[in-house]
Amino acid sequence: MKITKTLRNRLLAIAAVALALTATPVPAHATSKEMIELQTQVQQLLDMVQRLQSTVDARFGVMQHLVEQTADSANQMNATINALQQKINAQTEATGGKLDTVSGQVQSLNDSFDELKSRLAKVDKSLADLQAQLQAAQAPAAGGAPAGQTPADPNAQPQGGGGVSPAATIAPPLKETFQAGVRDYNAAHYDVATSEFQDVLHYYPMDDLAGSAQFYLGEIAYHQEDYADAVKAYNAVLEGFSGSSKAPAAQLKKGLALLQLQKKDQGVRELRQLIQRHPQTPEADQARKKLNGMGVRIVPPAAAAH
Repeated sequence: MKITKTLRNRLLAIAAVALALTATPVPAHATSKEMIELQTQVQQLLDMVQRLQSTVDARFGVMQHLVEQTADSANQMNATINALQQKINAQTEATGGKLDTVSGQVQSLNDSFDELKSRLAKVDKSLADLQAQLQAAQAPAAGGAPAGQTPADPNAQPQGGGGVSPAATIAPPLKETFQAGVRDYNAAHYDVATSEFQDVLHYYPMDDLAGSAQFYLGEIAYHQEDYADAVKAYNAVLEGFSGSSKAPAAQLKKGLALLQLQKKDQGVRELRQLIQRHPQTPEADQARKKLNGMGVRIVPPAAAAH
């Protein structure tokens, strides 16, 4: 554009000079033929200037139209990108909610399966004990009473009132109570489930299911958006039941609850510790996705430097 403008200015200057020459008085000895040639050249220059001006105007119009089209396309692309970003954010939030629901259901299934295995093991043990008692009872019956002993009096009463402990009539059954708590938790009957899980912790504090019951107390608080109590419950799992199968899930949910409380540094630290302690677990994968979504490095800079 700048070169064209310069060329046009030069041609205009030449035409002006030519017009000035035509206006200058011509010596008497100049022929009319030279005058005609000069006028012809001047006219040609003027025609060239007009054509150049038309060409420049046409190209400028085309260029302006292209610039407008480019601006419109950029605006449309920007609007499309914004709409796509909003859609992605909405899908990400919906996926996160579904993931929490599926995670809770999977945990419930795992607990039910663990309970079933434990119950089958106890049934097998009870059958083995019963068989041993039957064999022991049949042996004296076949061979008579041992020497120096008299047969037992069938009317004799067992000592100690039958050996029934008062505590046995008070404590609820462990497995049934825990399973009822899981069912009430899945049905969102949180008050009833809380009472049942607390019974498990109160009467059977050393059992493996006590750690799972403590974890579910944290889940109930988390679903009720009581994130402070949820952190306390998850922390009780990590401190009192560190060997529980619920420990990775407890540390994951503790980190998420801290993030909900706007305690970013503490939440990130919990997620990083989870990845270091249990790197191959599904909970560690969830922690990695959460940190990546936040734009946070999985390994802190100080640890990466070493």
